[in-house]
Amino acid sequence: MSFADNPSALESQPTTWRRTDDPQYADDPEFQQYTTQLSDQLFALTANISKLSNQIGLLGTKRETDRVRERVQDLLSETGDSFKDVGEGLRKVAAWHDLGPSQKYTQGKLNQEFKASLTEFQGLQRQALEKQRASATAAKAALDQDGESPTATTDAGQQQLQQEEAPRLANQDEVEYQETLIQTRETEIQQIENSVSELNELFRDVAHMVHEQGGQLDVISENVVQTRDDTREADSQLRTASRHQRSARGKACCLLVVLVVVLTVIILAAVLG
Repeated sequence: MSFADNPSALESQPTTWRRTDDPQYADDPEFQQYTTQLSDQLFALTANISKLSNQIGLLGTKRETDRVRERVQDLLSETGDSFKDVGEGLRKVAAWHDLGPSQKYTQGKLNQEFKASLTEFQGLQRQALEKQRASATAAKAALDQDGESPTATTDAGQQQLQQEEAPRLANQDEVEYQETLIQTRETEIQQIENSVSELNELFRDVAHMVHEQGGQLDVISENVVQTRDDTREADSQLRTASRHQRSARGKACCLLVVLVVVLTVIILAAVLG
């Protein structure tokens, strides 16, 4: 039986209905606040990833500077730490008790968004590693070339060595620079590799949660869509029934007016007759 079949029921029915009016869909305020915070952190991570991608694109080009490399390392470190924080937050959400369909849906969406962002970040980590290793290899090659020295020991050779001593001393600064550069690159490479290892473990954990929730998320999504459709249908029926009720009241008023006029005519005719 539809709402239109029982207009009198309108007096006890609301004109609109929200999903949160149903206890099984009511959001825990603490849960909602916490997941909103995680969503904001994910948004900030997306912005960092975009900046990092631009900076890594400068490595190995004429636009590469010490400042660019510093920004790359800072963004890698900062973003990696942020991913760890959000990952811990998602573990907390996974352990949340008595989640309703709406909250499970939110949890699943956060896990999927986190996994997608982490996958993109790991790709950038690999790019940075490749460019750092290429830079270290080039520095080692330059150092080996600068380290070559003549082996002649004759008087003529000794005289030639003395003549070349000045430029060789000048090249010593370049050798020291290359050695420092190699040490710096190796340190940066080690930092990135450590972060990659830690985030790989985090990625596996989140991927497992996403896999476990995959089927549940589809079902919840279907239920949410069905609830939305049912809500719209109920609201449509309420509006239709309301229109029918107003129409019925209008017809009743018209009929009452006609009856009053007829009675008035009859009474006047009786009095005048």
